[in-house]
Amino acid sequence: MPILSVATTKPAATTADSLIVTITPGRGKKVTVHGEGLTPAQTSKIADALQSVGASGKSGEITSIPAPTGIKATTVIGVGLGDRSKDAGGEQLRRAIGSAVRGSTGKKKLAIVPPDTEPATLRDVAIAARLGAYAFTAFKSDAPASSKPVSSVVVVVPAPAGEAKAIIERAETVGEAVSFTRDLVNTPPNALAPADLAQAAKDSVKGLPVTVKVWDEKALERDGCGGILGVGKGSSRPPRLVRMTYAPRGASAHIALVGKGITFDTGGISIKPAANMDEMKADMSGAAAVIGAMRAIASLGLPIKVTGWVPTAENMPSGTAQRPGDVLTTYSGKTVEVLNTDAEGRLVLADALGMAVEENPDLIVDVATLTGAQRIALGSRTAGVMANNDDARSQVIDAADAAGEAMWPMPLPEDLRPSLDSATADIANIGDRLGGMLSAGVFLQEFVPADQPWVHIDIAGPAYNEKAPYGYTPKGGTGSAVRTFVELAENFTRD
Repeated sequence: MPILSVATTKPAATTADSLIVTITPGRGKKVTVHGEGLTPAQTSKIADALQSVGASGKSGEITSIPAPTGIKATTVIGVGLGDRSKDAGGEQLRRAIGSAVRGSTGKKKLAIVPPDTEPATLRDVAIAARLGAYAFTAFKSDAPASSKPVSSVVVVVPAPAGEAKAIIERAETVGEAVSFTRDLVNTPPNALAPADLAQAAKDSVKGLPVTVKVWDEKALERDGCGGILGVGKGSSRPPRLVRMTYAPRGASAHIALVGKGITFDTGGISIKPAANMDEMKADMSGAAAVIGAMRAIASLGLPIKVTGWVPTAENMPSGTAQRPGDVLTTYSGKTVEVLNTDAEGRLVLADALGMAVEENPDLIVDVATLTGAQRIALGSRTAGVMANNDDARSQVIDAADAAGEAMWPMPLPEDLRPSLDSATADIANIGDRLGGMLSAGVFLQEFVPADQPWVHIDIAGPAYNEKAPYGYTPKGGTGSAVRTFVELAENFTRD
């Protein structure tokens, strides 16, 4: 059953555990309550009650009160928006609504009155509500009801609700795909081997017009995918490569999405420090994003061909693991000297990129939790975007901006290429320590022809939130890049 729906009842007459309204600072200590369908008398009652418990309307403030007389919901939650003139992109609104929904665990039904009925506002409210209604409890033996996310969220709008209904339905589809992605990222590594991730890709598009092909270790050997095989050599659970193809009739454009799928990354022989290594279950976040995006794009029936590539392996140290100094031959025939086995994501991506370019798509975008240097450069919430084509990079960043995901353009400096030179092979898998995010992108660029538009997104920071939840973002897997990919596909269909 969908979590998100639309209703055209009067807000005051809507049955719910809580009615969520937005508020902004008014004159003096008075707050202003927003929302079409609420009468002046009702907004005044709500404002007075909120003011009496100290609500100010500042951005991110959440205040709950017993519902005043005449409001059918049990409680009213006032969500502070602050100065809306400073919220051009809508993120302030999204985070505020997301916080209120996320904080309503244990409740069965919420009703939200948007501050206005502009399409952009409805989109922001709907996606934030859907993303906020998430919790990962699959591995808890007895999760209390109070820890479970709200069961349903109704967005209350005036009749007729035609356009609003379409917006809410899209948000439900995209939000459900993001939740599916978060579940994959949060799944413990013992329960998600490469074969399991391949099966999850199949399961994600069951009943949808998407074909799925899986390469096992024998097929990878046959096709010369030395990068994927090399990374997976140390694990008892062999690697896989997945291709997901959505090709609706009449599609005139084709994009390829490639996601790094390291189901657990110890670093291999170049082993990581023990501290926080448990978070390396999230090293398949790029692959999860591709799977989630394919699910959403096919569910929406977008008229564009999209191919998803998921190279997946477990990077473990053992007697069979690859060693620093080994040389691999990738799918394209290019040889790579492995100087550091912890720079493994770029090796599996090299094989998948080599296959993706053979189909000559209009655009290839790869996404990966690739480097710790990304977090050093841009922090934990902003992805780095590199490309061999300025227009292609702008397409992705514009899509990210519209979707509400923070991404920032970064260069691929030519002067970093010599640091990847190898005396033994065509290229080494690590270069200069300074600018490590950029040199990783420069490495990947070697596997894409110059005339093939290609974009690389490093989501090492945004993919996994190890700190406290905020806005519509939970602790753990975030589903980073799914919304951007859906927006990108939609933009291609508008051109």
